[in-house]
Amino acid sequence: QVQLAESGGGLVQAGGSLRLSCAASGRTLNSYTMGWFRQAPGKEREFVAAITWSGGRPYYEGSVKGRFTISRDNDKNTVYLQMNNLKPEDTAVYYCNAAPTSTYDRSDRMKLWGKGTLVTVSS
Repeated sequence: QVQLAESGGGLVQAGGSLRLSCAASGRTLNSYTMGWFRQAPGKEREFVAAITWSGGRPYYEGSVKGRFTISRDNDKNTVYLQMNNLKPEDTAVYYCNAAPTSTYDRSDRMKLWGKGTLVTVSS
């Protein structure tokens, strides 16, 4: 059974940076797209970024484009989210997820999930 474990969250001031990591265990996720969603207090979980197995097609939610970078190391079965120029509105629990590339979309359905890591951005 696949398990996803996030790390790297924490408290940072606005304008700062954090790097989240998500390590997958249980099997190699070839042919899977891996991504990140986030859920702010009182809001629904929303798509942030995703990347295919080959790494050649990363895509982002509009508000993070240009500030966040998703990458993956398939040898380590790990996906990363580098977050720069963080804003208070980026405060949320960030969830790693994975699904077959053929079915991956921006909804929160039909995906494997980690337990999340909290990112807090102070103003």
